[in-house]
Amino acid sequence: MTDILLIALFAFLGAAAAGLLGALVLRFSRRRSLVVSLTVVAAVAVTAMLAGTLAVAWAMFLSPHDLTVVTTVVAMAAVVSLVTAMLLGRWVAARSRDLTLAARSFGDGGVFAAPEAPATAELAALSRELAATSAKLDDSRARERALETSRRELVAWISHDLRTPLAGLRAMSEALEDGMAVDSRRYLRQIRTEVERMNDMVGDLFELSRIHAGSLTLSPTRISVYDLVGDALAGADPLAREHGVRLVGDRIEAVPVEVDGKEMSRVLGNLLINAIRRTPADGTVAVAAHRADDGVVLSVTDGCGGIPEEDLPRVFDTGWRGTHARTPPAGAGLGLAIVRGIVEAHAGRAEVRNVTGGCCFEVILPVA
Repeated sequence: MTDILLIALFAFLGAAAAGLLGALVLRFSRRRSLVVSLTVVAAVAVTAMLAGTLAVAWAMFLSPHDLTVVTTVVAMAAVVSLVTAMLLGRWVAARSRDLTLAARSFGDGGVFAAPEAPATAELAALSRELAATSAKLDDSRARERALETSRRELVAWISHDLRTPLAGLRAMSEALEDGMAVDSRRYLRQIRTEVERMNDMVGDLFELSRIHAGSLTLSPTRISVYDLVGDALAGADPLAREHGVRLVGDRIEAVPVEVDGKEMSRVLGNLLINAIRRTPADGTVAVAAHRADDGVVLSVTDGCGGIPEEDLPRVFDTGWRGTHARTPPAGAGLGLAIVRGIVEAHAGRAEVRNVTGGCCFEVILPVA
């Protein structure tokens, strides 16, 4: 029993010395290639076995011939182990380089394509994560391009819509100043109309900036959809009469919701104004409200003739307007963007779809 303990002690001391030496080498080479690390690990394993074997052999006073035999066997094992470690390291390093090149491609704006060569489970998992990240980045770039396009269109259209009334205001003010206005009261009424329209446009820009900045503060209260829609219909009735459009609101359920009454009135007002302006005279704008499985649905259906299918995804984008709506009094194309921002701030969503003769805007809100 004592001999076994001594053998174990000598073997442990020899292997420990080799392990400490290997740990020191690994520490200084930790920033080097994986090939170096794997080679060091294999060398440590073989050296530990050799050191332990030699320590025991010397303690047992083996003959020179037996010691040579043992040393030769261990040396052959060391050669095979080192070659295997180097081949494995080169293979893993090659897969790592392929993955690095693939990751660099989507980092520069491309799409990540996983290397076709087989890889270890860890590298394969990393490839899957990079592919998922690439897909998210691609979607983010697409949204960023769409937002940038919307911003540019918004700036162009705002500039156009402001330049036109400003030119008219300048001409009318000069005519009044020079005493050339035949009907000064008509000029003053027109100036006031243009000022109110520009004030509405600036108000929409301010509201949209609050939504985008995340500073829109809501004061939700429990209110019936019936009362909310009724107030919106009463506010839009004068505009509907002016355009010869009928307002219909006979399919409204008295469902309670918890919303900011002022902001939701603005949502319904924007939808109704948009619908009335797009509906021809003698047309109908219908408002409905009902409880659904996913919340309370408020809908405004107009008679605009429908929206091209390719434009439906852009309807709620900032600055978007249909091609026939790019002249005054169409506004700056901010109304529907404000609608979506306010509705999403209420944890709801806004949607649009074409129906027979027009389109239907739906606002889905959580049930109180």
